[in-house]
Parts: sequence; structure tokens; C-alpha cells
Amino acid sequence: MSEAATRRPAESATPAKQQAHDPDYPQRLRDFMRSGWRDIPLDASPRPEAPHYAKRRAQLSAAFPGETLVIPSGPEKVRANDTTYLFRPGSDFVWLTGDRDPDSVLVMRPTGSGHDATLYVRPRSPRDTDEFFVDRLYGELWIGRRHTLAEKATELGVQTAPLADLERALGDCAPARTRVLRGMDATVDRLVRPYDDGGARDAELASTLSELRLVKDEWEIAQLCDAIEITVRGFEDVARILPADRPVSERLAEGVFGLRARHDGNGVGYNSIVGSGAHATILHWQRNDGTIAPGDLLLADMGVENRHLYTADVTRTLPVSGRFSGPQRDVYDIVYAAQQAGLEAIKPGVGFEDVTLTVHRVLAEGLAGLGILPVSVEEALDKESLLFRRWTLHGFGHMLGLDVHDCARARKEMYREGRLGEGYVLTMEPGLYFQPEDELVPAELRGIGVRIEDDVLVTAAGAVNLSAGLPRRADEVETWLAEQRAAGPRLP
Repeated sequence: MSEAATRRPAESATPAKQQAHDPDYPQRLRDFMRSGWRDIPLDASPRPEAPHYAKRRAQLSAAFPGETLVIPSGPEKVRANDTTYLFRPGSDFVWLTGDRDPDSVLVMRPTGSGHDATLYVRPRSPRDTDEFFVDRLYGELWIGRRHTLAEKATELGVQTAPLADLERALGDCAPARTRVLRGMDATVDRLVRPYDDGGARDAELASTLSELRLVKDEWEIAQLCDAIEITVRGFEDVARILPADRPVSERLAEGVFGLRARHDGNGVGYNSIVGSGAHATILHWQRNDGTIAPGDLLLADMGVENRHLYTADVTRTLPVSGRFSGPQRDVYDIVYAAQQAGLEAIKPGVGFEDVTLTVHRVLAEGLAGLGILPVSVEEALDKESLLFRRWTLHGFGHMLGLDVHDCARARKEMYREGRLGEGYVLTMEPGLYFQPEDELVPAELRGIGVRIEDDVLVTAAGAVNLSAGLPRRADEVETWLAEQRAAGPRLP
């Protein structure tokens, strides 16, 4: 997925306790509902990945000795009226705890040797009150059984406390010795008064978390490989239902991939981009309400989020009819060459901007070869010019992990102006986009958009393409597409 877009966080979920469609419960029913229940404990056992979360908390502890650290999971987000989006916790919170529940808050208190961590969570609904059957936000007969505090502590290997105690627990936090991951939970932001430094202390917590997440451990790499393997199957599913001789909706491709993502993983890692024809030139086309027609190129930018919430991010550009036309292949081959050059440039110690220049030079040279570039390649690459960017606005790639645009709060000197490190995972996704109304390009190229994107692990030996299960070279793409169509549709 191209790195250009930013999103405004959705408003937190605050549906009214009573809606017009809610029934009234007479006291006799209330009394009856509280009796006759058998307790069935969960078979809670320690999660195998829990030690990884403990190591990460230790890393964060070492970065901020003697300070209280507060990291919320965030609340549910309103979709419409009293309906909410399927909850997905904040990535920093997941990285430190593995917990998936809304409203939870990790509080790390300093000790003489580091920090004590407590996870404040909403425990299961007691059966001696009305909550479990009346409250449609938190009642277990509405949303399912929640963990007890002990069950949660056993699974995650962290001390737990009831969410109701959070306000008291944060009441004595001195702003000068407390850092909060702000913007995640309005209640937490209100409970801990910020230090009078323009938000610098809290911003440092956010950037430190992003920078700690730059290097993926062995377990994280395994999760990314899992997400990528499912994504490859999803692309195969789409290719198998893509007709070569009749039009279909972009939504069909989006839906088929979404089925695979939901069945094998947690869901899609971001809104799928399925752009056919001129829609392929729109960098973040997400309406996906156009038509995939024979003769078009189909640009599909899609990624599965796996069940541990790590996401893939892969793009392929497919010739719907089965073969690239001459102009389509000319553009495709330039993008392929740029991606290959970028992959070969990646290794530990190489500057992010050096990789950028490597990719951009190939794109600029390709544009010159097409007779489009209005200046020399060197002038086009000059930082005071960058005229070639008219046809390739986004960067070559971005970090990847729990977020599709991972580690986004890292300082620029550790990211865009920094150097790649062993254990980094990033995308390599050059593209060229010729808008249908662009009079500076030949008519036969207008409306062509091509992006090729893979997910790459930085190792001591260089780049390892984790998404190599999907072909990249034009002739290999044509062969693969024919093979998938011959195999026919499959159920998950």
C-alpha cells in the first residue's frame, strides 16, 4: 500500500445506554435472570508468545527508568448510531501485552530494578447484577464471555486489575514523571494531566515505541510470513475468478480476497485497493465500485492481517485479458526494473534515502526512455526539481508489521533519514501512474497505472523477499494468471 495517506482517528464509541428499540425488563424478569446459572471457567493457559511481550515491556522499561508509563488499547469506534466497527486494539498496546479488549490500559510503575506492569481490564460480568443480560455494550449475553482477572493474567503473564480502579491508580501520577500514549483513549488523556512542555514527553514515548518496533524478532517475522502466505492464497483466489472475456465488478475481487482474509486470518490489514483501468492511476482508490474489463490492467493492493494482528501488504498489476499490451508492458517493465534495483540495494547499513534514489533513478530513466521526461534524468532527480514525481508521487516503500505503515511515529533520523537495520521489514513498491487527462504523455499511455509491491526482510545477506510466492516479471505474471484460471475457483 502506498505510504501517502493519513487517516483521522474515528470518534470513540459512546452509544446511549437506552435506545428507542431497547425493551423494558420488569423486576420479576430481572430477579429470574439472576438465578439458576452454572459457572463454566475458561480453560485459560499461558500463551506461548507471552514471553515475547514481557521482553518488549523490559525494553520499554529500560528506555524510561523511574517514570510511570501509560499505554491504552483504545475504545470501540462508532460506525453509525449505536453500532461499532469490529474492535482492533492499538498496535503499541498489542506489541506490549497481546491483549485484544477495548478500554484496557497498561500501566508500568517504576521500581528499584525497572517497572511493575499492571493491565487494567474490564472483568467478566457478575451474575448477581443486571449487567450480563441488560447491558448490550458489555453484558455477556450480548457480546460473549469475558475473562476473569485471573484468567487474563494467566494467559498474558501480566498482573491484572479491574478497570474500575484505573482512575484511582492514575490519580497520583505526577506529570513530570509520567508519560502517556495520548490520542488513544480520551478518558486516559483526561485522567493524567500532561506535563507543561507542549507534549514533548508524551511524544517521546510514542516515538520510542515506534523505534523499538523497527526490529522484528523471530516470532514477529513468523507472524508476517503467515500473513503473507495467506495473502498469496488470496491473490490466487482473485485470479481464479477473474474472467478474461467479460466485465465484472471490482467489488467481486475485493470480496473474494476479503473472504480469504477473514477465513484464514483476522481480516484485511487495510482497505483493499482494487483499481481497474484508469482507477489504477488513483493511488488510494478504495471505493472499488468500477468495472474490471477485458483489455484493462487490474491493480490490486491487498494484505491479510493474521490472527496475531500482523499484516501483509502486497500489490500486483494484472493484465485482465491474460497478456499485457505493448504500452502496458513498456510501463510494467520499467516498474519491475525499479523494484528489482531497489531489492538489490537493500542491506543493513544502507540509507533509506539511498534506496529511494536507486529506485527513483530507474523510474526517471524509464520515463526518459518513453520520451515523457521534459528535462534530463539528472535534472529530474535534483531535489529542487523532482519533475519525474508527477508520475510517481509516493515513496518506494514503508515499514511493515502490526501496522501497514508501521513505526510511523519514529523520528525521521531513525526512519526516512536513517539506515536500514537487520530485522527490519519493509515494502518495496515503486509505481508509475499516467492519468487519463494528462496531456504530457502519449495517448496510448493515458489511463495506465502500474505498481509492484513486495514485503522484504532485511538480513545480514541482504533483502529476502517474503512475498516471492507471487510472480513479478511480466511473462511470469501472464503464465501464473493462466495457471490460476485453469485451476478454477476454490473454497477457503
